[in-house]
Amino acid sequence: MFTHLKRPQLALLLCFLLLLFTSKSGLTAEPPRYVGSGDCGRCHQQQAADFKNSDHDLAMQPATAKTVLGNFNNQTFTSNGVQSRFYLKDGQFMVQTDDENGQLHDYPITYTFGVYPLQQYLIPMSGGRLQALGIAWDSRDKSQGGQRWFHLYPGQHITHSSPLHWTKPAQNWNFMCAECHSTHLDKNYDAKTQRYNTHWAAVNVACEACHGPASNHLKWAEKTPGWQQMANMGLVQRLDETHGVSWQMDNKTGQPVRSQPNRSRKELAVCAGCHSRRAQFFEDDRQGQPLMTSFLPALLDAGNYHADGQIEGEVYVYGSFIQSRMYQAGVTCTDCHNPHSLKLKLPGNAVCLQCHKASRYDGPQHSFHPAGTMASQCVNCHMPAQTYMVVDARRDHSIRVPRPDLSVTLGTPNACNQCHTDKTAQWASEAVKHWYGHMPTGYQHYQSILHNARLTEPGTEQALLAFLANKQQPAIARATAAQMLGPYIGPSNVQDVALLLKDPSPLVRAGAIQALPALPAIVRWQLVRTLLTDPSRVIRALAASVLTDIPEQEVPADERWALSQANHDYLASLAFNADSATSQVHLGDYYRAKGQFSKAEQAYQQALSLDPGWETAYVNLADLYRAQGLDEKGALLLRSALSRHPDSATINHSYGLLLIRQQHLADALPFLQKAATLNPLNARYIYVYAVALNSLGQRQQALAVVKEGIKTIGQAPQLSQLLLQL
Repeated sequence: MFTHLKRPQLALLLCFLLLLFTSKSGLTAEPPRYVGSGDCGRCHQQQAADFKNSDHDLAMQPATAKTVLGNFNNQTFTSNGVQSRFYLKDGQFMVQTDDENGQLHDYPITYTFGVYPLQQYLIPMSGGRLQALGIAWDSRDKSQGGQRWFHLYPGQHITHSSPLHWTKPAQNWNFMCAECHSTHLDKNYDAKTQRYNTHWAAVNVACEACHGPASNHLKWAEKTPGWQQMANMGLVQRLDETHGVSWQMDNKTGQPVRSQPNRSRKELAVCAGCHSRRAQFFEDDRQGQPLMTSFLPALLDAGNYHADGQIEGEVYVYGSFIQSRMYQAGVTCTDCHNPHSLKLKLPGNAVCLQCHKASRYDGPQHSFHPAGTMASQCVNCHMPAQTYMVVDARRDHSIRVPRPDLSVTLGTPNACNQCHTDKTAQWASEAVKHWYGHMPTGYQHYQSILHNARLTEPGTEQALLAFLANKQQPAIARATAAQMLGPYIGPSNVQDVALLLKDPSPLVRAGAIQALPALPAIVRWQLVRTLLTDPSRVIRALAASVLTDIPEQEVPADERWALSQANHDYLASLAFNADSATSQVHLGDYYRAKGQFSKAEQAYQQALSLDPGWETAYVNLADLYRAQGLDEKGALLLRSALSRHPDSATINHSYGLLLIRQQHLADALPFLQKAATLNPLNARYIYVYAVALNSLGQRQQALAVVKEGIKTIGQAPQLSQLLLQL
């Protein structure tokens, strides 16, 4: 009937028919609005009582005598050579501290940020910005070392020129923090004026932050005419995946099983929107959609996670939890936590004994430590804590078996030596083997694979491919392995990559996409084109990001619309993050690939305006000038960048390459050497420096550089090949 219509026309017609049907049937209500939490407690009294004074309730507050915990009684604190003073002036909380130029300046405190174990303070700046002060208040009891001012980056020389200084983009509340400390945040950034007009539905993390806008639910509760037809009680987000569910013991395995499979991950997606290390691509309206409709979770990258998946950087729970056997079994956040008070449902081991047999797990027969000691607590062995922001201890939610044997072979941490600090990992490993007669391996089986892949050890390609074929392992680990496969993709394994791009897990598909940029355009197109219509909007945007060099007019007519729409999603994600130097660089790269050099230059300049310390913007802008035959303009730019950032490996390397293009090889050598010295783990820098040495007749020095690089990095393919050539 509609076969003559093109896809956009058909989509429009279907939308019209859907609206026509729903308006006649009365099955839909008007779009829900955010109404605030004031009315929620009338019906949900227990939940409101639990929520009051919770970390969500106090996530952000106007600075008042009631909400400010820090001592502003003319107190001073000295850090990095700057003496800051906290005081009151006409009832206003004030701080005198160094500004963006290193000069002392007096600022008002307008909001508190967080409450325990520390409280930060927000300062209004020009352009509608709120900046988070780098000096925080330790709100713990004095007996615990609290009730003091402290700097969030002790031991680091943070000055007004440092990227982590409180005036810099990394400490900007509007972009970095606000989404997760308030309800229904509208960042409202104007890229043309570089100004914010940020506002929210609630200053804190209130009811609608998780449940979605509640206007229709109130109509349902008040039995407003038409309430009977409201689906889901008028709730946008009904988090009911644990309703009527119990955990029962499997007599065969002695392990708990869910009374019915967990077919929904809405609850986890809601929590993970904030409790995860992730990139946000689009506004998240809390409509019950999957996490990757708006967010891209970080993978198990070095710096964020140890090679075995244990937490290292500040990763906020989700990425560790989805590695766990508990997650695979269907456990969700509210099995352990009260979602309104955020506290554990039961104290100590009791929270675990909701499901696990006390006779089997709660005693020396399992912990091998006396009952009642710290070592007998489940979390201290299976969820060891890491301290962030100086005083904030957070537990690893991968709930794994302690592996001191991996500490011996891989250098990863283990729970045993967190307590037995006077013992070696070898001692702990032998103790565990003595208990069990062998070393328990636990659920996660990718430690050595990811470790060797980070070091580009021989056999990495085969190990990654074998691991990726095991779909029983956590998706985040497989996604990480897929991304790591990038340097090894070739004719022999391209079909394996094609299968990864069809994996049921969107996270694995995302990891595989991120492995593709170095492939020829025709290969990338053949691999990625089906993902241009992926159910996940983030995946569609990622797919477009690796196809920017493919002109739409050269794509088959029946696939041109899909590429156009995916490009639209990608550009929308960059527009959403237009206040980020990273996004502006990506936008510049997009326009450059499309041959729109003027727009590309404008985007790179915008990135530098947002953050003059953003090294990639200098390098990519200089390369844009190179593409236009304007190397002299690029040289001026890079020299200016080096005057600001003399110890930037990226800029030194880029300037060295430019000098080579200008036939100044000897002049280039010091810059290439400095880049390789500053970043000895970058195989490309070492390769280029060694080639330059060899070109100047310094073959022995080139050999020494390559050998040292391989010793430091491992068997990087390009270094190994260069070693043979030399």
